Amino acid sequence: MTLTALDDAQLAARVAQDIPDGSYVNLGIGKPTHVSGYVPEGREVIYHSENGILGVGPSPAPGCEDPELIDASKRYVTAAPGAAYFEHCDSFAMMRGGHIDIAVLGAYQVAENGDLANWATLDETYPPAVGGAMDLVVGVPKIFVMMRHVNRDGSPKLLKQCTYPLTGLGVVSRVYTDLAVLDVTPEGFRLVELTPGNSLDAVQAVTEARILT
Repeated sequence: MTLTALDDAQLAARVAQDIPDGSYVNLGIGKPTHVSGYVPEGREVIYHSENGILGVGPSPAPGCEDPELIDASKRYVTAAPGAAYFEHCDSFAMMRGGHIDIAVLGAYQVAENGDLANWATLDETYPPAVGGAMDLVVGVPKIFVMMRHVNRDGSPKLLKQCTYPLTGLGVVSRVYTDLAVLDVTPEGFRLVELTPGNSLDAVQAVTEARILT
């Protein structure tokens, strides 16, 4: 069955739609870093990068990169007006101390109860790398996950129970995949929307956990 999937740019733009005006937001390594390039018009969002920037702007134009201005993914970024720079200790104090409103993270797996696995797999060819994810999930009240709905082999990533080492227990608020947007509720995953062109039956077929409506 053919499914309609958002590309990385479309997925980043979709996540950005749900970030309220005035929010302080941390963007995790990988796909989430692209969200800063899609702030809706008329909205101010202050993006935080754990390597020491508050006020991350979009990617620079080709040829305008500053090699000393990167985010946690070592991706070239710009600084928004009024941006601030600080050391790691201060950055992690912001994350752990409840000063960030939302964190957008990638994931290997998310369980229907909101458990998150995003720092290690069982494949020894991919060394584990927790980064600041554990600090974020204990200090940030709202965790958005941005991910592909299935693995490259077609196996599900939205599960009844995670099989990889956990980053946090019951921490995920909402999951944005290329196929659908799902809220994590006490009853499990609840459908917010489907990517246009997809049916619920088709998305459920590639999801281990039950999707509620």
